[in-house]
Amino acid sequence: MRILVTGACGMLGSLVVEALGAGHHVIPTDIIDGCEIMNIVDTNSVFDTINRTRPDLVIHCAAMSDVDGCEREDDAAFKVNAVGTWNIAAACASIDCAIAYICTDYVFDGEAGRPYTEFDQTNPINVYGASKLAGEMAVRELCRKHYVVRTSWLFDTHGKNFAKSILTSAETHDELKVVADQYGSPTYAKDLAEFLVSLVGSPLYGVYHYTNAGECSWYDFAKCILETAGKTDVKVVPIKSDEWPTPTKRPKYSVLRHYRMELLGRDNARPWQEAVAEFVKDWKNS
Repeated sequence: MRILVTGACGMLGSLVVEALGAGHHVIPTDIIDGCEIMNIVDTNSVFDTINRTRPDLVIHCAAMSDVDGCEREDDAAFKVNAVGTWNIAAACASIDCAIAYICTDYVFDGEAGRPYTEFDQTNPINVYGASKLAGEMAVRELCRKHYVVRTSWLFDTHGKNFAKSILTSAETHDELKVVADQYGSPTYAKDLAEFLVSLVGSPLYGVYHYTNAGECSWYDFAKCILETAGKTDVKVVPIKSDEWPTPTKRPKYSVLRHYRMELLGRDNARPWQEAVAEFVKDWKNS
């Protein structure tokens, strides 16, 4: 199968390329050297690349994912996450190519008080969530053959993410303040990449939720990371959301239930604590 990956030099995209392996003809694209150059906000660039390479599936990982950056630069966020995805979706539709779009738990407002299913009403409360939902809407409206995969709290040894920041900060600080009143589900990027690959060729198009199993606060997540890494001398101090300096309002409870996979009898996501253990092992070996 011919599979084009956007954002292929990024944290998730590079793992998707790796997970696809030799069983597919993979076309890695990005805006930096090391991949075929394709700028998703440039309509001509997107259509030229997709028409020339003729993929059977596009796995769309490219995004502006800096949540606070999106809040400060809302036009840039919508240009990348909404218009960029619109370009990709329209180009895919023009050649009847399937698309897998990576979305976020931040499409929800966090007020339900229970895990969200794929069938719940969306209501983003920040620019990042709104821009990603706009991209999701473009995918769903333009491409009949689509997989929308909502995920949350991505972490890996590569790229910028919470888990990596906690371990890095622990090298130079003996105390870390972490928000304790926001709850979600951590997701090891390597596991998400494997899930995306499992969808390749499936006729069951639609919206999916995928995270590691279980839920926690950012505070719980940080404590587990440090304890697993053996850094028990670093004190983790729980704080409230309004004590953390940020321009962005975040959902209080955005846990995603993998309801579609449950109904199919295929929800086999491993616990987030188990994923953290592998992450720490990879961190130490890197």
